Amino acid sequence: MNHDRHSLPPLNCLRAFEAAARHLSVTRAAEELHLTQSAISRQIKRLENDLGRLLFDRSATGVRLTPAGEGYFLVVQRVLRELSEATFELRRHQGEQQLTIASSPTIASLWLARQLPDFQRLHPEISIRILIVEDPYRLDLAEFDLGLYYHLAGEVDPPGMTAEPVFAQEMIAALCAPSYLAREGAIGDAMALLNQHVILMLEDHYHDWMTWPTWFDALGLAWQSARRPLYANSYQLLMNAALAGQGVTLGWTSLLDFELREGLLVKALPLELESPGRLSLFTPMHRHFNVPMHAFKCWLFQA
Repeated sequence: MNHDRHSLPPLNCLRAFEAAARHLSVTRAAEELHLTQSAISRQIKRLENDLGRLLFDRSATGVRLTPAGEGYFLVVQRVLRELSEATFELRRHQGEQQLTIASSPTIASLWLARQLPDFQRLHPEISIRILIVEDPYRLDLAEFDLGLYYHLAGEVDPPGMTAEPVFAQEMIAALCAPSYLAREGAIGDAMALLNQHVILMLEDHYHDWMTWPTWFDALGLAWQSARRPLYANSYQLLMNAALAGQGVTLGWTSLLDFELREGLLVKALPLELESPGRLSLFTPMHRHFNVPMHAFKCWLFQA
């Protein structure tokens, strides 16, 4: 196939190749790009035909890059990243004075929304945009400036980002609303909690969130199935249920400082455990650190 020396392969083929090469998996590339596996395979094959070189060695156990593919992957990844970041910068509605903060629904609603008025008072010239993405692994590095997520250092590292803890120490406690205790009575100990009370339990959690069995085990207490569980796959929903007096949840005391100070939540048990995961500021690597990003980071760590 003859090409003009300045002609380039289609962008969708390059994106499919970059994702498959990064994951070394057509399946995961398809999930990331919301395409079928066959579509990813066709785009990669089209790219290989265009280049006249095989980029992957394919076998029954999966795919791996050829020497040509390894070199091309590094170039394509760098070019796509730079193109994505340049495009994002040009699309900003308010230029350098806009700051996009990515966060989970829970952190954004329970903590960030309460903190931002102070930052906006100090920096009225900066326009804030909140990007809600539950799973930090689904973040597009070009779509946000900074992120706020829980991060378990050394075990769940965010791809393409650095993570800095916001709090020096965070404790996890069993929390509930005063109205729950008024209705159900005081909780004598951990076994009474398991046998007599409604425990709010999170499903489909990430590794950086602590579960009830893990909490009990870390405190040296025997865990058994709760007799009155209430399950949800959203921590935000569980927190709303706790605030409404529906049961007892695990809560991060720094994240919920306002609710505890105002008496909206109280400790159901005196036991506390230091959190292995920390609320952290995520910063995309290789990103130009502009004025709004610098202002927010200074405010966050001095607040």
